[in-house]
Amino acid sequence: MNGPDPSDFDMLIAQLQQGGASSAFGVSGGLPAVPGNLHGRFLPPEPKLLPIPHTTRGFRLRIDLQHTKPPVWRRIEAPGDLTLPELHDAVQAVMGWADCHLHQFRTGNDRHPPRFLTQFDLAEGDEGMLEDDVRLDQVVGKKGDRLWYDYDFGDGWEHSLRVEEVLETPPDSVICVAGKLACPPEDCGGVWGHHEISNWVRGNYADALRPPVFESTAEGRDWLPEGWHPDVFDLAEANELLAAASAVPPEVTEELALLLTRSFDRGPNSLHSILSLPASHGTIEIDAEDAARALEPFLVLLEVIGAGSELTGAGYLKPALVEQISQRTGLTDWWVGKANREDITRPIASLRNTARVLGLVAVRKGRITPTLAAKRCAGDPRALLTHVMNRLPLGKSASEREAGWAALAVAGSEMPPTQWDQAISAILFDLGWRSGNEHYSSPPAESDTLRALRLLAGELRIGWRMQSANEVISAIARAVVRA
Repeated sequence: MNGPDPSDFDMLIAQLQQGGASSAFGVSGGLPAVPGNLHGRFLPPEPKLLPIPHTTRGFRLRIDLQHTKPPVWRRIEAPGDLTLPELHDAVQAVMGWADCHLHQFRTGNDRHPPRFLTQFDLAEGDEGMLEDDVRLDQVVGKKGDRLWYDYDFGDGWEHSLRVEEVLETPPDSVICVAGKLACPPEDCGGVWGHHEISNWVRGNYADALRPPVFESTAEGRDWLPEGWHPDVFDLAEANELLAAASAVPPEVTEELALLLTRSFDRGPNSLHSILSLPASHGTIEIDAEDAARALEPFLVLLEVIGAGSELTGAGYLKPALVEQISQRTGLTDWWVGKANREDITRPIASLRNTARVLGLVAVRKGRITPTLAAKRCAGDPRALLTHVMNRLPLGKSASEREAGWAALAVAGSEMPPTQWDQAISAILFDLGWRSGNEHYSSPPAESDTLRALRLLAGELRIGWRMQSANEVISAIARAVVRA
């Protein structure tokens, strides 16, 4: 099938410009003139920038989340030389967003306003002015000037940034001086969803007010951020988040640095946020005692198999060995069952498999034996831990290694293990990974690297009670990601 003749479009455009298309459209008086280039009709104009001032000033800005009643707002003071990407980070932090969706800045509020492009837009083939090197004082200059910021094009959060005062002495960094009401939860369904959830929480979670998206009160309360209440705003917390947003990651390995760049180019960058946390800059020193404590399950496994041990006909550890390992690692204190068969004692199977991929044990001709590296490091926990760390992240495929780097970044931030999976999935989502064929489904966090970190963190001894961050594991993870 052929397309229409381009000359037909040229004739139509000429008629529209001359007001001569009334017969074709059944109207009189013609239509407003339009540009001669059809493609140009649908491209918004580029933003017009102010010249960079000779002296940098500051701005007191009021940020209003549009269409919220009562209004959710923040007041910040910012230096004029702040770039738009830095302003994006500041708005995310001070409002309380998680930076897990796309955004855009625009200089008008009409139907097709001038807007700035992000790196993601460029990768998608869009044309226009990139936000990267544009300064705040190039888009606002006097009291009353406005800038608009859109976030999450699905939920459609629109923010207005209005200049309340021009400050002759700019602050060194962005600070929040006032605000009111909590940021809506991410992915709550936009303004209407926020309104429903807020009324429900203000009504003490009454079933009559429960949003229909939740099948039960328990489901809704589990979904909400812990402690969230629509009427609560914490100024000190907002400034802590601002300080974290302006932090920069430590120097990391080349492979992880490439992932940081890729994540930044795609838009949301939870990997950058995790690596910029103060804890991610912490110590990487690990003494022999700490190394032995972290390696406990692997040391027990190596001691139990000794110089080597026969496996069962099905290729499993013999029941007596499984029972010894389970008792000595503390697994039997919480595991339901006898813990004497590897095929039905998942933590022991995970330990053996992880020891193999870490290069600590090998299986040949029906026997499990320590590797040469394990023998060489016998009696020296620090040397053995160095061997383990040099193997991380585990895996050869892109998906395995990127999931491993995400796990290491999260563990190095001293985040509690109960939050690891969600944070790792968010990083992988930002890197472009998805679950199955679903475009909006986050990938699972599971990887050999994550399993190794859980074992080092004491999963066999603590089990489901592993709630708090482990400083030694965080130091191990930080040591791996540092250049």
